[in-house]
Amino acid sequence: MNQKKNRYDTILCKLKENGYKITPQRIAIVKILAKSVDHPSAETIHEQLKTDFPTMSLATVYRNICVIKSLGEVLELGFPDGSNRYDGKKPYPHPHIICIKCGKVVDPDLDSLDDMKNEVARETHFKILNHRLDFFGICNDCQAKEK
Repeated sequence: MNQKKNRYDTILCKLKENGYKITPQRIAIVKILAKSVDHPSAETIHEQLKTDFPTMSLATVYRNICVIKSLGEVLELGFPDGSNRYDGKKPYPHPHIICIKCGKVVDPDLDSLDDMKNEVARETHFKILNHRLDFFGICNDCQAKEK
């Protein structure tokens, strides 16, 4: 819970520092991004907030995510089908495993990722600025449904 609260506080603080108003809608969006483990889409966030904010548009959700992303406090995961998912808990490059059946996204802890990044930099003589590593498979829930 402490990590969730810290992410929430960090995002709100960054918004305030950059002159953004802290509206009830913005607070609600930040709460979802800061606590979510399932990498929600803007549509999912909008759906979760409809009850409390029935007049909030999907465009408002997108605009707020864009602002938070511009501050470096959310990681956007783009997919070939044009959809995007967002990670407010870990707004820095890290690996993901994605279920090709249901779209579930999980953050595996890979201690060897830094070694891999350094090896790629050494081999190519590139200065690595950013990276994205995605694995695709079928999650346990979808495997169970297939049986």
